[in-house]
Amino acid sequence: MVDPFGSRLRDLIVERGPLCVGVDPSAAVVAQWGRRDDVEGLEFVALSTVEAAIGTAAAIKPQVAFFERFGSAGYRILERVIREAHDASLVVVADAKRGDIGSSVEGYAQAWLTDGSPLAVDALTAHPYLGVGALAPLVAAAQASGRGLFVLAATSNPEGRVVQGAIVDGERTVEATILAAIAELNAASDGFGAIGAVIGATRDRPAFDLTRLQGPILVPGVGAQGATAERVGRVFGEVPPASVLVSVSRAILERGPDRRAVHDAARRWRDEISDALA
Repeated sequence: MVDPFGSRLRDLIVERGPLCVGVDPSAAVVAQWGRRDDVEGLEFVALSTVEAAIGTAAAIKPQVAFFERFGSAGYRILERVIREAHDASLVVVADAKRGDIGSSVEGYAQAWLTDGSPLAVDALTAHPYLGVGALAPLVAAAQASGRGLFVLAATSNPEGRVVQGAIVDGERTVEATILAAIAELNAASDGFGAIGAVIGATRDRPAFDLTRLQGPILVPGVGAQGATAERVGRVFGEVPPASVLVSVSRAILERGPDRRAVHDAARRWRDEISDALA
C-alpha cells in the first residue's frame, strides 16, 4: 500500500522544515545569473536551484511555464529536474495549474500523477474554476498513487480576489466553498488527506476554519510578492503543525548565480518561516 501524500509531506516538514523552493528559471532570472536565455541557461539555473534545495527544503516547485516556453527541449529539462529532485528525496510539486473537464482532466492525471510517466511528480497544482467536481480524475489518480493535489483557493495575486471573494448563493465566498469541498474530499481519508489548498500569504486568513481542511496548505506570495515569514505565522500559525508548505522563489533565486549564496538564502528563509510557525 502506498504511503498517503499528506502524511509523507508532513513527516518531511517535521524533518526538514516548511520551505518549498520555487524553481522559476524565467528569462529575467536566467539573465540575472549571467546566462543566455536558451535551453542551456534554463538547465543551469534549474539544476543549480535543485542543488541548493537539497538538505534545506522539504520540496521544490518548478513553474512549468518557464520550461514549456522552450517546447520539447524545455520539457526534457523539466523531466531531469524531477528525476534529480526525487533522487535527492525532495518532494516535487509541479506548478502547472491544470484544470478542465472529462477526458482532458484524465489526460492531465496520466501525465502528472501516474506511475511510469516521465512527468510524474509528487503533487500538482490545479484550478477548480470549472468546478471542484471536474477535478475528480486528478483526485482519483493522486489518491491511488500516493500523490497529492493542491487546489487553488485564495491565491496571492490581487486580481484573484474579485473571483475568489465573490459570494455564492448569498452565503459564502467562492474560496470558502472551494475549501469546504477540499475538506469533504479529505474527510474520507484515513488520517491526513492528499488534497491540499493553495492559500497566498498576501491574503487575509480565510473565513473558513482551516483546522477542518485535514490536508496540506501550499503558501505562495512570500518574498518578492511582499509577504514575510512573520505574516505567514500570523495567517497560518493556528493550523495543525507541519501542514503548511511555504513557497519562496524569487527572493532565493535573486542570490544567484553563486550557488552557496542561493543555498544560504534558502536556509535563512527556512529558519525564519520555521520560527514564525513554531
